[in-house]
Amino acid sequence: MSGYAEAVADFRRRKDEHFASGRGPLTGEELQGFRGLSYYPPDPAWAFTLPIERADGEEVTLATNTGEPRVMARFGTVRVKLPGGAQTLTLYAPPGDEVPDRVFVPFRDATSGTETYGAGRYLDAPLQQTADGLGVTLDFNLAYHPYCAYGEGWTCPLPPRENWLGEAVRAGERLPEGGEPQEP
Repeated sequence: MSGYAEAVADFRRRKDEHFASGRGPLTGEELQGFRGLSYYPPDPAWAFTLPIERADGEEVTLATNTGEPRVMARFGTVRVKLPGGAQTLTLYAPPGDEVPDRVFVPFRDATSGTETYGAGRYLDAPLQQTADGLGVTLDFNLAYHPYCAYGEGWTCPLPPRENWLGEAVRAGERLPEGGEPQEP
């Protein structure tokens, strides 16, 4: 296993341990029968380090699954060269956080509702200084389902239309084999 694949496997192992400990969203029978989440195989082709085009930090309200508004600030945008062509994604940060350690990237793609959670997935993407300015690492192998994918009682931001990708991102967390497709 390569160093990259080992790092992704370690991230996933720690997440599975967190869920198995009862500190995650699973309860009751789901927790008792938990044997780990389902993932696509790690593929470094789905990891990108990209320059950020900074936004004005305007506060926006993201819709949520419960209708409770979630206020975030537009941090910037990135242009990602996916297999089907370049796509733009908006990056979000907590309001007032000028230079966070990471940005929040909610997204949907062509797997949403069939292979992955219907409402979409999330990335927590680390920022770093590059020779050309501020950059971000988008590693779709670390994409995850929000807690609301596992049960009620969670308020989860929904990916805005500008973060809906027209192609399949077969990286990161997925529904269990034979899992039921879910509607957003």
